[in-house]
Amino acid sequence: MDFSSINWLAIVACVFISMVSGFLWYNPKTFFPAWWKGIGKSESDLNDTGDMENAGAMTWGLTVLASLVQAVFVSLLLTVMGSNTLAAGLQAGFVIWLGFIAPTNLVNKLFAGHGLKVWAIEAGNHLVNMLLFGAILAMWQ
Repeated sequence: MDFSSINWLAIVACVFISMVSGFLWYNPKTFFPAWWKGIGKSESDLNDTGDMENAGAMTWGLTVLASLVQAVFVSLLLTVMGSNTLAAGLQAGFVIWLGFIAPTNLVNKLFAGHGLKVWAIEAGNHLVNMLLFGAILAMWQ
């Protein structure tokens, strides 16, 4: 692995973009209500625990770290593949999502009893992020 090939500014941009996309995806006006209900929570649970904006520092810190790790490894994969076009970046993002993220997340959701609706919401957010990561990192090498 050649970490010297990584454009760290592009990595930071990807992490920022993933936080923005997550905020929009899980907004109360988009998928948050369906997702919250799908994981078996009620409005009283929301009032008792606060909303996603008030999640603990560890939750947000690990979320940022996970996004950072994903962006770094998408960058490394794109470098190995020699992918430096928008189309190649989008293709790589989609293949990563389809081959690794979507099926793993599906199994986790099914065994947790959350079903396909929760999987579709969560996997959809991951798909958007992988497509954006692939596009940004392929174009900004």
